[in-house]
Amino acid sequence: MIRANLAGVCWKRAALPALVLSLGLLSLLEAAAIAADSPERAVAREILDAAGVAGGLVVHVGCGDGTLTAALRADDRYLVHGLDAEAANVAKAREHIRELGLCGKVSVGRWTGGQLPYADNVVNLLVLRDRAREGMRKEIMRVVAPGGVVCARAGGAWKATVKPRPAEIDEWTHFLHGPDNNAVARDLVVGPPRHLQWVSGPKWARSHDHLATVSAVVSSGGRIFSILDEGPTAFVVLPARWWLVARDAFSGVLLWKRPIEPWEWHLRGFAAARPRCREPWWPSAIAST
Repeated sequence: MIRANLAGVCWKRAALPALVLSLGLLSLLEAAAIAADSPERAVAREILDAAGVAGGLVVHVGCGDGTLTAALRADDRYLVHGLDAEAANVAKAREHIRELGLCGKVSVGRWTGGQLPYADNVVNLLVLRDRAREGMRKEIMRVVAPGGVVCARAGGAWKATVKPRPAEIDEWTHFLHGPDNNAVARDLVVGPPRHLQWVSGPKWARSHDHLATVSAVVSSGGRIFSILDEGPTAFVVLPARWWLVARDAFSGVLLWKRPIEPWEWHLRGFAAARPRCREPWWPSAIAST
């Protein structure tokens, strides 16, 4: 009898954490369901549907308490930044973002007017809380990328204005620009670099004298596509891990990445005069790790 009671106590003690965890998961799922059906989510969907922007940098001018700002991050393709003139609103918005666990993916800063804190042609979607900011049309269009969208409330609905893409911008659809392998673009907008537009990973390359970590870069439709080796940077002879990566060409925001099969031996030398080995030179024990 004592053993049975002890077994029952042990079972209850063992089951209690699982019960608490289950209740916690139910609470989280319930909170997520409520958040998914919140009015802010509905407004965010309305804005994104009107804009037709599938990822990139989203800026919310006049973000208030940050509820709509956070909702504008529909998925991992979006990076959202809110701006507000009131310090109290910025504090509330940041607290809301922390509660949702979205720090870094969504952020808020104070902006009291004047020049927007962005480089030229970097914002994919700019959301205006009201039409009062439309007096800054020139400044707004400076930061919005070609093909980007400005959304403002008008007559009970969200009105989208698309920034035209200049005909002078060329595309680089093949490794050597085009199918003719003539590595000269017909772009009349590009010029000497004067600032950094955006920075992304990987921070370190795997090697300086073997196949490049980032290779086969092409651009089309406002996107940059590249083949990326995410193998260990500490030991270049370890096998490569290849990905096909798509980023927004203007904001640099990661849109998607897909694993691919090895497409080239990653230890191939850069120098044309260097003999190319047909077989890897490292021991098979290393290759199998």
